[in-house]
Amino acid sequence: MTYRDRRTGNRRPHELPHYQALLDDTDWASLATVRGTGESLPTALARIINDDPAVRAAATDNALREVTHQNTIYEATVPVALYVAAILNHPAVAADDFGHDADAPPHRPTLVRLLEWLGDTAYDADDECVAIGERHFGEGFLDEDRDVHAFRDLRPAIFSAVHPLLSHDNADVRDTALVAAIPLAEHPDLTTHRADLINHARRQLATSTDRHHRDRVLDAMKAWGYNTSTLENADDIAARERYARLKAERDSRWAADGTGGYSEDPPF
Repeated sequence: MTYRDRRTGNRRPHELPHYQALLDDTDWASLATVRGTGESLPTALARIINDDPAVRAAATDNALREVTHQNTIYEATVPVALYVAAILNHPAVAADDFGHDADAPPHRPTLVRLLEWLGDTAYDADDECVAIGERHFGEGFLDEDRDVHAFRDLRPAIFSAVHPLLSHDNADVRDTALVAAIPLAEHPDLTTHRADLINHARRQLATSTDRHHRDRVLDAMKAWGYNTSTLENADDIAARERYARLKAERDSRWAADGTGGYSEDPPF
């Protein structure tokens, strides 16, 4: 990866750079994105903290679109993720409207959208994705994919910005922050936070009806050795049974076709 941060090059991995330093000191034009290189990213990223909500929304779409495609971690993904983490507590982002007017179209606050992207990106570089990569491409997968490796190394810094939002006044922010924190907490230096995340998970499962959030939280609790039987509701059980049935049908189809299809999707 060719990311360079001159001011913060000697910082400790757990420290999050200032967002302006990331904009000024990153060689964006040298970093690969979905459609080329990242020379347009500084302008789009800077607009995410604009005072105008419409400008923030458009800039968020434009910036994240450059590093979001087919679960891939690009060269530009790491500095973008650091920047996104660094602005989570920026006044313009923190002051967004978290209410909902029944007479107005649904509004997704910038803070929630940024947390969603951080969580999705963290899952694209989580332990399961690495294990799949190693099964398909060999044990040197992480050595070859330096961008995934770089993102994983910086999980503590990103987590430091996400963690305070677990106690946010808005339930959507809290729930989305938890889903983002879970894959970040796979880092060896963050395992001590898992007990706290479990407490947040129990509270979320008691109130949330979001299928995606519940699946992520339940999967994490099971992976960490917690019994979730008393926390699952009828919809959770039905979803789990449906996923198992669809996977069995897919595996059976591939076996019958003899096409040699993967039993799991390799990372892209």
